[in-house]
Amino acid sequence: MKIYFSVLVSVLLIVSSADAQIFKTNLNVIVRDELGNTVEGVTVKLYETADNYKSEKNPVAEGITDAKGVVKFKDQKAIAYFVLARKGDKDNAGGGEQTGKLEEKKLNKVTIVIQ
Repeated sequence: MKIYFSVLVSVLLIVSSADAQIFKTNLNVIVRDELGNTVEGVTVKLYETADNYKSEKNPVAEGITDAKGVVKFKDQKAIAYFVLARKGDKDNAGGGEQTGKLEEKKLNKVTIVIQ
């Protein structure tokens, strides 16, 4: 019985440490237009500071939305990000420019509206 318990504890420790290392802090950004439709082909940039966001310099991550209006950012810091979403003459300036603090080792989701 002691051997079985020791093996079980060892397996649980390995699984929990592997799980902690496997799942990172991720962010999915969903982009919608003023009518609520998702928008494909939007360039989305993440910035750590307001100054970088305002000057549009030094993005920490960048991606383009897929057919469902989603761009996925993997392995991010658990902080609040400034988000710039732009396609043509539409962007999210004036609203929805910052995420809340991301939850560590979770899939975080935000919706951005461009107009």
